[in-house]
Amino acid sequence: MTTVFKFGGASIKDADAIRHLTPLIEKHTDRPLVVVVSAMGKTTNKLEALLAAARSEGKEEAYRECFEALQADHHEAMEVLFGDSRDSPAERVDALFDELDALHRKHRASPYARHYDQTVCYGELISTTIVAAWLNHCGIATDWHDARELVRTDACHQAANLDWAATADAIRGRLRGSERVILTQGFIGGTEQGEATTLGREGSDFSAAIFAHCLDAREVVIWKDVTGLFNADPRRFDNAIQLERLSYAEATELAWHGAKVIHPKTLGPLQEKSIPLTVRSFETPDAAPSVIDAERRFDAEAPCCILREEQVWVEVLPRDFAFMDEPRQHDILGRLVEAGLHANLVDSSAMRFALCLDDKPERLEQLIDSLEADYEINREDGLTLLTVRHPRPGMMDILSEGREALAERRNATTAQRLFRSSDCPETWHIPESR
Repeated sequence: MTTVFKFGGASIKDADAIRHLTPLIEKHTDRPLVVVVSAMGKTTNKLEALLAAARSEGKEEAYRECFEALQADHHEAMEVLFGDSRDSPAERVDALFDELDALHRKHRASPYARHYDQTVCYGELISTTIVAAWLNHCGIATDWHDARELVRTDACHQAANLDWAATADAIRGRLRGSERVILTQGFIGGTEQGEATTLGREGSDFSAAIFAHCLDAREVVIWKDVTGLFNADPRRFDNAIQLERLSYAEATELAWHGAKVIHPKTLGPLQEKSIPLTVRSFETPDAAPSVIDAERRFDAEAPCCILREEQVWVEVLPRDFAFMDEPRQHDILGRLVEAGLHANLVDSSAMRFALCLDDKPERLEQLIDSLEADYEINREDGLTLLTVRHPRPGMMDILSEGREALAERRNATTAQRLFRSSDCPETWHIPESR
């Protein structure tokens, strides 16, 4: 049966990292093996900066500097890996950079989301070209496939919706039964008209799930720079612990609330076919992993803490001293959807409807401008939202000590409080229950 591996940007950030993943693939001898790969390191961030320069008047010099630096980074990796070998994909990579340059010029007046997808996808196309060439250079028979031709979507750029039937036909028709390593890109897809689309930031996990679902895979393995899933970000919580088992439902809840280990859309396609997802460390591959499957009895063993920073609190009030009733709430949430935003916390009272939102200026300002035409708006920036799944008694009070909670929400399994970021510690500690 098929296995799907997914490698993120950290696992292929440079030549040494690419070398390091080779034995992980070589050791897995069952075929077909589908390997889904992200852009190298922070390439997507650099491509976003390049995009901003391409769309700005008078930024040609800045654009050219960004472009050449990005090209040099990839050439450095190829030189370390291949030297003067004929196996080097330098010519193909340069052709991809030429395509990228041309598309920036072609789309600079296009809507931002469309321009974004036509150009940012080149991070994955270039990285997989290098990795495929390296695996073949090492004697691992590998076929490179363009995900834009396999993952079929609509034209909702930056958050494309999957055409499952067309995607399944394309993937099964091209990949089923292969006796080689199948290397393709995460994060990207394509429309029926041949335009590139993206599945949302960090969407490579979702890509792996798409391939697994369509090929009835035995397992998805996500290789990361940590040993598995933790009950909090180990960089922010000094006593975070690894979670060995988690259900699809609980992992989806954590992703929905902002945990950054698994993309929120990943678990649905796997749960439907009972395909387990394993998170392993590419640095210590023999360490005990974390497994996500249908088993729910381990979900509440440890409280899970999630921080969402750079939050904005938007209070919406009617101008006519009327109730904030269902029709008005429906109107506000409709505008939220039109702006492409997600509410991380919602609070309401008789004459107030409030939303905690990610600080995404282009989308947020669109929403604020729309609401201000019909409502009074109060706004506060620079906030941090703390979410705790399965909190123990007294936990939220201990975590809140010394800081004012601007908003709070709680149900049977989840508690949330919103704080000013300036009041929050750099390092948090998960308390024992009182």
